[in-house]
Amino acid sequence: QLQLVESGGGLVQPGGSLRLSCAASGGTLGSYVIAWFRRAPGQEREGVSCISGSDGSAWYADSVKGRFAISKDNAENMVYLHKNSLKPEEEADYSCAASYLLHDYGWVEGAPYESADEYDYWGQGTQVTVSS
Repeated sequence: QLQLVESGGGLVQPGGSLRLSCAASGGTLGSYVIAWFRRAPGQEREGVSCISGSDGSAWYADSVKGRFAISKDNAENMVYLHKNSLKPEEEADYSCAASYLLHDYGWVEGAPYESADEYDYWGQGTQVTVSS
């Protein structure tokens, strides 16, 4: 069974940068769509970005386009989320998740990549604090 472990969270100043890592084990990255979600206190979980583990196709939420970049390293079974120009309202618990079915369907524009219901495997999350 696929297992996901996040790392890289911490304290960052507004406008700063941070890289989150998601380590996958028990499965092959190339068979999944891997996504990053975040949940701020009192807020609903929000899809941030995702990437096809095979061809690298990517999706971003409008709120992070141009500031966040998702990448992968299949040899290491790792997915990264590079976050720039962080805002205080982006302080949240960030989790990575994996979907076999979204990958099996093939990359389709407009597919529900932002929907948590589409993902079967989840990590425990890593906290990102944005504060001066």
